[in-house]
Amino acid sequence: MTATTGSNGSTGSSTEGSAPALVGIVLVSHSAAAANAVADLAASLSGGAGEVPLAPAGGGPDGGLGTSSDLIASAARTVDRGAGVAVLADLGSAVLTVKALLADDELPSGARLVDAPFLEGAVAAVVTASTGADIDAVAAAAAEAYTYRKA
Repeated sequence: MTATTGSNGSTGSSTEGSAPALVGIVLVSHSAAAANAVADLAASLSGGAGEVPLAPAGGGPDGGLGTSSDLIASAARTVDRGAGVAVLADLGSAVLTVKALLADDELPSGARLVDAPFLEGAVAAVVTASTGADIDAVAAAAAEAYTYRKA
């Protein structure tokens, strides 16, 4: 799964024409395979959300398990369309890496770490972003996924 880009190939902070900028979403996992799978599933389950800028950022710098601050920062810049970037992370050090990037201003302005379950939160974030909702609404929808009951 890769992030969507404008028809001119740009990954800047605006979209062409009068279309509203959409919130970008980055999925940070210790595993590239897990990040890619969750991104694919979220995009597939979201129906018409194919235009949502979405990027997985999984695995360490060597391609193995871990996290990569460079990969996360690059993914965030790729999906930034000027409406904010929601970053969802799977486990401890992924969360710490995102927090460090935010503290050091290495993520785009308007980027935020969203406290949400990784899979359910990703689906809710993508669906909500596809409606043109702002970063607050996307973050709230993802966080609300904690309340989804399975029994």
